[in-house]
Amino acid sequence: MKQLLIRADDVGYSEAVNYGIEKTVKEGLVGSVGLMPNMPAAEHGLRLLRGTGVCIGQHTNICLGKPCADPESIPSLLDENGNLKSSRTYRSAFREGREIAAVEELVIEIEAQYHRFVALVGAEPDYFEAHAVMSRNLVAALEIVAQRFGLRYSAMAPGDRVSTFAGRPIACCHMGSMEADYDPAASLRAGVQSAREDMPNIFVCHPGYLDAFLLRSSSLTVNRTLEVEMLCDPANRQWLAEQDVELITYRDI
Repeated sequence: MKQLLIRADDVGYSEAVNYGIEKTVKEGLVGSVGLMPNMPAAEHGLRLLRGTGVCIGQHTNICLGKPCADPESIPSLLDENGNLKSSRTYRSAFREGREIAAVEELVIEIEAQYHRFVALVGAEPDYFEAHAVMSRNLVAALEIVAQRFGLRYSAMAPGDRVSTFAGRPIACCHMGSMEADYDPAASLRAGVQSAREDMPNIFVCHPGYLDAFLLRSSSLTVNRTLEVEMLCDPANRQWLAEQDVELITYRDI
């Protein structure tokens, strides 16, 4: 038997994204969701998910919106308008071998988001990781905060085939949602077919609907809606059962 964890990132990104994630939790295959604690729509997303028992993690966000920490304490994380620097800015710096955010300032913001998460959810995060940023300093800061508060850290990085969660190995399915010809069902099936039986496997997705804020701020748009459709299609649940796949959450690891 293969174990598969299907995770939906970006609760709180926008209300439209929240509605899409809600549908995949209540009607689909998603058992774990990542909350962006600093976003204005975070509370809205949690209200939609209330009573579902879904596994909720901290999807630490350092590249969109306003920070949770005092802006004066984290100048290297902010742009000229006081917003968190964009993921595009981090990607450009990473390609050039530069780090643009100081580790100590990242720790301050990550801790502030952790405290905001606990205030919103009323519980510790079921898992702990970060949103869409390529930065060695971010990884270092996440590890510091995870150790400081005893958080179950998911160390998955882009391109990793095997990573760790809470120190245990976990296999990572290919995430193709940024590809122009993305077929979510084909991606899920390919992930399952190449999945390992000696450790849990994780399929990360970004289901959601579209609104003006998302269209202005994200390069991942229409493919989010395709994932909602795929994750809620009963045929895909049936196929997983036929493949002897057990759906799990982070609480099962």
